[in-house]
Amino acid sequence: MSDSKQMTILGHLLEFRKRLIISAIAVLATTLASFFFYNRIIEFLKRPAGNTQFIFIEVTESFSLYMQVCLTMGVMLAIPVITYQFLRFVMPALHPREKRMVLLVTPWAFIMFIGGVVFGYYFLIPPATKFLLNFGSNLALVQPRMSNYINFIMKMLLTIGLVFETPVITTFLARMGIISYRWLASKRRWWILIAFVLAAIITPTPDAVNQTIVAGTLIVLLEVSIWLAWFVERGKKKTQQVS
Repeated sequence: MSDSKQMTILGHLLEFRKRLIISAIAVLATTLASFFFYNRIIEFLKRPAGNTQFIFIEVTESFSLYMQVCLTMGVMLAIPVITYQFLRFVMPALHPREKRMVLLVTPWAFIMFIGGVVFGYYFLIPPATKFLLNFGSNLALVQPRMSNYINFIMKMLLTIGLVFETPVITTFLARMGIISYRWLASKRRWWILIAFVLAAIITPTPDAVNQTIVAGTLIVLLEVSIWLAWFVERGKKKTQQVS
């Protein structure tokens, strides 16, 4: 291997290390900041459960939950910095058109993820939590483990946030010419079926109302994806005609 290639590889490794260190520092800083707001974060996550009394059944459970919640919040708060560092690393290898697409998609993806989290917290988790905590309460006293409940809430929020990325992904693929709005529209019947299957998996209750809300949201996201793909293809055609 020539000296120039060795220097190129070394330069990439040094650049990657630099971006990784900056991202790690950002996660550390946001995690430390989360320590000061731990009680507020826990109260916020406990709110959908109402007046339910939680318990710890292990000696280290409280401390483990403390560290887990703060680290998770730290990573979530540092996502913009991590994303920016990742883009700074890969941007030199992208074409100008690809760079523009990445810069457009990144903030939109973040907004949609936050939208999914908000939707899950205010519209999906409260009825699901109420059903689960009241089920069997006439037979025995329900006192869930705090760590079990918090893990459940955080997994639900993460899953719903990722589901809301559907329009972002489909629009990006349409812009790159990988899929078309006609292809998406032709899969509408399959998506409706998949939406109800996913709703049954995502929703931890057999309540048909909650599952219908989730399935309806997924169907709406597909329709939005189809219209966005159509809009993207129309814009590409206009650009080609002008050029």
